[in-house]
Amino acid sequence: MAQAKIHAKMNEGACSKFSRTLSMADRSGRLLESLDQLEMRVEALREAAAAMEQERESILEMIQSVQNSQEMRNICQGEREELTLTSNRLMGRTLSVEISIGTIRNPQQEEALQKATSIIDEIVKKLLSDMEGGRQQLLALHAACVTEAPPVPVDQKFQAIVISCALEDQKKIKRRLETLVRNTENAEKNIKIMDHQKLEDTKTNGGH
Repeated sequence: MAQAKIHAKMNEGACSKFSRTLSMADRSGRLLESLDQLEMRVEALREAAAAMEQERESILEMIQSVQNSQEMRNICQGEREELTLTSNRLMGRTLSVEISIGTIRNPQQEEALQKATSIIDEIVKKLLSDMEGGRQQLLALHAACVTEAPPVPVDQKFQAIVISCALEDQKKIKRRLETLVRNTENAEKNIKIMDHQKLEDTKTNGGH
């Protein structure tokens, strides 16, 4: 009986020896490895969402471009109404896709973003009264956001503000300015085309 107890104790000791739990360092290492893998997935998720956000902006811009295109003005009213309905439907469906990517900012970065946004908003308001002057200002702001030497003057004050923004906000500011510059260029082209057509119509009517 005593011998059986001794054997049982020996077997118990052998089992505990080989089923020893992981050390604290091993556990910490495994948890850290899991968190590293999760961090990569989180970054991939944010990048995918950012790509979707840019695609949404691109689609909206293209729809607006079609709506304001010269081709749309040159077709008959019936066809234009049908195309307008279709483009409005696409616009609504695109706007129904909501993508939100939060950015963690410290108080200084928050203040810098508000200043940069305010400056851009003020220029946008002035575009209706001074398209060319506003476009030049937008170009100076955009030049402050690029690393390569720009062919236009750089707004140094705006550049200092943008540098103080969070990196993700810097990218969004640059992208917004690029879109605005493109839109002003397209608007100027459309105005020139319409004005040229008006002159041609005047000549034609005068000829009669």
